[in-house]
Amino acid sequence: MTTPIGRLPGWAKALAALVVVLALLFAGIRLAVLPGIKDLFGTETNDRSGPTLLKSVQDMSRYDAASGNFQVVVDLEKDAKFLPDALRGTRTLYVGAGTVDAYVDLGQVGEKDVTVDEDRTSATLRLPHARLGRPALDPDHSYAVSKRRGLLDRLGDLFSDNPNSEQAVQKLAVRHIGDAARGSGLTARAERNTTGMLQGLLRSLGFREVRVSYGTTGGAREGTTG
Repeated sequence: MTTPIGRLPGWAKALAALVVVLALLFAGIRLAVLPGIKDLFGTETNDRSGPTLLKSVQDMSRYDAASGNFQVVVDLEKDAKFLPDALRGTRTLYVGAGTVDAYVDLGQVGEKDVTVDEDRTSATLRLPHARLGRPALDPDHSYAVSKRRGLLDRLGDLFSDNPNSEQAVQKLAVRHIGDAARGSGLTARAERNTTGMLQGLLRSLGFREVRVSYGTTGGAREGTTG
């Protein structure tokens, strides 16, 4: 025969209350108890990494002509269906800092893309358009500002550490930085810088007029010196 909840004996109610209290205590144990224990006994860091292996070598033919520094504040919230945020869910504020390079791939330039007159005083070059490299997140300037977790998430962290806990916000930061780079005019600046570099180089070799164009269409941007 099942005993109604309201008629539970006193010792059962006390036991239930004790379980709730212990759960709340364990939920905050890392924030309250463990840091104090670490400070009391001290910590020691040992680097037991293995040797670094060279996987491959690639010859580079690109000219990195511009670089942009970006910063974004990522606010990522994950909620559970049918459960309040206090029980299940996370919200992370993360500051992501990174760089994006813009380059011109000079390896794509063929013989037909370079024209020199007979007197070697005028040169015309046709180059591919500048492109953006992959965003590189700077770990020294990227950090989590705050992380709010529900009770069940904090209890789960007591028994297992997740090394990828910040991977989601890091990927989101990289994506936002890449989007910002595409609208920043970095490629146009890289083409201007590449034009200036080539013009200065060829002038030092005796050319008086240097014409540089980008792309294969009639609407390509050009730079001329004379």
